[in-house]
Amino acid sequence: MAQYFELHPENPQPRLLKQAVAILNAGGVIAVPTDSSYAIACHLDDKSAADRLRQIRRVDEKHHLTMLCRDLSELSNYARVDNKQYRLLKSITPGAYTFILDATREVPRRVSHPQRKTIGIRVPDHKVLQDLLEAHGAPLLATTLFAPQDTDPMNEPEEIRRRFEKQLDAVIGSGPCPDQPTTVVDLTPMQTGGDAILVRQGRGDPAPLGL
Repeated sequence: MAQYFELHPENPQPRLLKQAVAILNAGGVIAVPTDSSYAIACHLDDKSAADRLRQIRRVDEKHHLTMLCRDLSELSNYARVDNKQYRLLKSITPGAYTFILDATREVPRRVSHPQRKTIGIRVPDHKVLQDLLEAHGAPLLATTLFAPQDTDPMNEPEEIRRRFEKQLDAVIGSGPCPDQPTTVVDLTPMQTGGDAILVRQGRGDPAPLGL
């Protein structure tokens, strides 16, 4: 049965954040609020938890999972970013964007795309999630939470608890989130002089990216 933590959206309770981190460190998979919709997340270096995350989301190893990072400094440890890419990232993060970038050796091989060696990375603009990442002290592996057969992501924590209480270890509630996924942008062509590619239109405005 999933534990339920109700966190204040502007002043998340440190005690509850600490309990959520303990669940993550013990191999748990939890639902977290973001600046787009709710996502499910786990410890980056836990293979069993990552496998469970994929099973809950019903995706295979070719589906890009996303690393949730606190800031660009942390992001650059896990993705190869040149000066042009960095300037672009700096101009629109944090925000509701997921960026596909070339993974560094710091990213576990099982997490990156098996053919392309790329990883989806984002810096979310959500107080509760940012405080959770800070308390955890490292990025989290995540994917947008869709219920089976649904075409829209989930954004109500109580509904998530009801539908996934036997699959998740915890749900962090801090009110409803927007009901749109992130905008996904592939930045890897920029490494060879190409342009960024819009992969999925979501909540993030692609106009600042020239798309």
